[in-house]
Parts: sequence; C-alpha cells; structure tokens
Amino acid sequence: MQQYETVIILTPLLSDEATKEVFTKFNKLMTDNGAEIVHEDNWGLKKLAYPIQKKTTGYYHLTTFQAPGEFINKLEVEYKRDERIMRFLTVSLDKHALAFSEKKRSGAFNKNKETKTEEVAK
Repeated sequence: MQQYETVIILTPLLSDEATKEVFTKFNKLMTDNGAEIVHEDNWGLKKLAYPIQKKTTGYYHLTTFQAPGEFINKLEVEYKRDERIMRFLTVSLDKHALAFSEKKRSGAFNKNKETKTEEVAK
C-alpha cells in the first residue's frame, strides 16, 4: 500500500461539531475501504491566500494514511460531493517525503531549534 497525505479546507461557516463530523465521516470512509490512518493534524481556522467562494478563511485538516491506489479516486469523488469542502489536495508520498514527515511528527526540527537557541545564548 502507498502512503498519502490529504489536506482539506472546510468552509468557515461550520460549527466545531460540524467540522468534527466531517473529519469523522471521511476517517470512517478511509477505514471502511481498507486505508490505515497514520496521522491526523487539525490546523484550525486559517486565512486563505486568495478568496474561495467569497470566503477569506477556512478550516484546514491534514490526514496521512496508507491506502491502495484505486481508493484515491473514490475519496476525491466524495470530497467533491461534500459541499462543506471548499478545496482538497491529495498527494502520494515518496521515501524522502516519508522521512521528512516522520521527522516532523517526532519533533526533530523543534529539538534543532532548541539546541541552536542554547548555543546562541552561550
């Protein structure tokens, strides 16, 4: 199975309960179709680079998962059908992206910043 990352941007008009319902709906869709969710990261309400559907903000959510390749088309069709999703992007991760993602989740980049800050302080 290939590993993928998908980012969805939800409309900012949703309540917290509605956003959680969207996330659980798509997580259930993934697991029901044989995908394994590796990591989830809710980025929250962010300002958009340009207006989408006359909205300047949106809820961002990142999901990293392993799935068979034929599932991606089905997932993206479901994204298109859900009117609460303004934009989405699904990418396949190569070995370099996997290594970077793993380092990012483990906090290796934060440790490097801390050691550099300590060196500067000395």
